[in-house]
Amino acid sequence: MPDRFRTPSHTPHRAAALRFAGRLAVLALAPAMLAGCTMTLPVHGSIASRPPTAFSGSATGHMDGAGELDVTLADGVKCEGHFVYVNGRQGSGTFECGDGRTGPFDFVSTGSRGTGSGTLGGVPFTFTFG
Repeated sequence: MPDRFRTPSHTPHRAAALRFAGRLAVLALAPAMLAGCTMTLPVHGSIASRPPTAFSGSATGHMDGAGELDVTLADGVKCEGHFVYVNGRQGSGTFECGDGRTGPFDFVSTGSRGTGSGTLGGVPFTFTFG
């Protein structure tokens, strides 16, 4: 294109500047996009012991379908769980507590809330999250 018809918006320098601005925008947004790769939600539940033992804590899910649960029982015992989604709405995992109790659990999720159940040391428990 002859220079007499070229407008400032079509110059090679302008195109390079736009490419640079686009790259800069991606770099600026990267931390926000990476922060969106996990979701942490509150967890509340109860173990069907006599008397029942309440617990609360948090569940953190990752974009790869895995996650962790960290809860504290009413008597102060801390438990950690690890889980994976087996499909888009259901998952399973295992708990391990500081007092030696362990057990499996299953859950159903809408993505931002859900319910689950399992056993801990052979005693049933239920929980909600979100």
